[in-house]
Amino acid sequence: MHNRYLARGSNCAKQKNQPPLPLLRVKLFALSALMLSGVLFGGCAASKPQRFDQVYLDVFDTATTVILYDTSEKNANARFEELHKILLNYHQLYDIYHTYDGMNNLCTVNQNAGIAPVSVDKKILDLVAYAIEMDTLTNGRMNIAMGGVLQIWQSYRDAGLDDPDHAALPPMDELLAANEYTNIDNVTIDRTAGTLYVSDAKTQLDVGAIAKGYAAQKATEEMKAAGVTNMLLSVGGNVCSIGTRADGTSWKVGIRDPYSDGNLYATQVSGQSVVTSGTYERYYTVNGKRYHHIIDPETLMPSTRYDSVTVISSDSALADALTTGLFCMPIEEGMALIERLPDTEALWVLSDGTQQMSSGFSVFIAAE
Repeated sequence: MHNRYLARGSNCAKQKNQPPLPLLRVKLFALSALMLSGVLFGGCAASKPQRFDQVYLDVFDTATTVILYDTSEKNANARFEELHKILLNYHQLYDIYHTYDGMNNLCTVNQNAGIAPVSVDKKILDLVAYAIEMDTLTNGRMNIAMGGVLQIWQSYRDAGLDDPDHAALPPMDELLAANEYTNIDNVTIDRTAGTLYVSDAKTQLDVGAIAKGYAAQKATEEMKAAGVTNMLLSVGGNVCSIGTRADGTSWKVGIRDPYSDGNLYATQVSGQSVVTSGTYERYYTVNGKRYHHIIDPETLMPSTRYDSVTVISSDSALADALTTGLFCMPIEEGMALIERLPDTEALWVLSDGTQQMSSGFSVFIAAE
């Protein structure tokens, strides 16, 4: 729902095979999503861990930042190259807007809706299967089959941003018509055949509410398995951590204040993920009122309960899915859900500006 990939153009455009954009080396002295203290250990001996950082601009249509500690720049660069390769692969597989030579991705699946099953990479089957689990967990609030409804909202939002004086809301009858084709049962996973099939031609998949968090989690797991012990990864604000900083202190991750450019809190994590969704992320204005991108499946309108929801969890995929699901459910239901999930905490900023936290969230708030 809230994560789009690549520049928008015609639906499922063909992406030519081109070399990836050059990786950019930058020193991350200030990041809106990350509150990171400390300086580079440039003068340390080669045997001691040093801090290195990298930015990728060609995955998931967002700025992706990574910080890790290693004993040499050569080793760090090798880690960065491997991580970039992993994320780029997930980006292409989960892209619903473009196809790529030599692979069937989710765009291919949408193109073949109502026509035939599509042979896809296991990573796609795993994502879709997990997304269906999350839809069940959130009682239908995290439905990846809502692509038709979300496409309508995106079209009106883009038009409103291009021409604010004529910004308009989608007609409800148009939304209701598209909603007739959002049944998750139209999606069939065949593990034996290795195929994914959308049985109705008017049903379209949109994995924007989960793909970045899922990819970040899987990439972090792969890097950890490869021997990385101290890393912080932010894929467009979906933040995953491995271990701590080299000095043993926790990573500091900021939670944005939905009413300003500053941070509401600084959190401290060591192996956890932090994900926030907010009304400030993507919106347009109609007759002086903001309409954001998180659409409630029950009303087919932007959810009005909260201005931001943050989830801290040991699993970034779960955190990403929950920020959308929680956004569309009453606080009592959301709180009950969080309290029964292990290693998972949440912070809600309600539409009146008040805050509610789950029982263990305050543990992660860093002291000033």
